[in-house]
This record gives sequence, structure tokens and C-alpha cells, in this order.
Amino acid sequence: MECGKNFHWNSQLINHERIHTEERSYKCIQCGKGFTQKSGLICHERIHTGEKRFQCTECGKSFAQKRHLKSHDRIHTGERPYKCMECGKNFLWNSQLISHKRIHTVEA
Repeated sequence: MECGKNFHWNSQLINHERIHTEERSYKCIQCGKGFTQKSGLICHERIHTGEKRFQCTECGKSFAQKRHLKSHDRIHTGERPYKCMECGKNFLWNSQLISHKRIHTVEA
């Protein structure tokens, strides 16, 4: 199976191929959820332990995942990266944009 991606190391290719085969070798012992990468499992396990390693320097709120902290940072920076192409309104989160789009599709 080829998707056109190139890797320097064979181990990187093997890890990437799991995405295409949906092989989920790394299993959570708490709930059985499977992951293609060990890093995904490690991140997931924080749900069960309650560990929140990533703390906001502005307000002190803590998060289990770095991407959640990055998303939270938008509250403080005012960044609104999700733009409605119909009316130009911007949103903090994609879920807000999806909800907003409904106002443009409601039949009159």
C-alpha cells in the first residue's frame, strides 16, 4: 500500500503503515481502546490517571494533552482560526463553526 509519504527510517514507515491497515497494537489495559502508536496510548492513559501535565501560564488551568492547552490558549490570545465562508464570522473552535453553519442552511 502506497500513499506517497517518505520516511528516513524503516521504523517510521512501519508505524505509518498502521494508519492504513488500522492495526492497533497498543491497547489500554484500563478500557481496551487500541492505538496505532505508543505515544497515543501514553496520552490516552492520562484520562484514567487524571494526570494533567500541561498548565496555562495565564490562568493556571491544567490539561492532560498539549493540544488541549493550545486550544485553550486561544481564549487568552483572542485567536479565532475557524472562519465561516458564508458570513465571515470567526470562531475559537471548529465545533462552534459547525454549529454556526446551521443558521445558513435552515430553510426559510
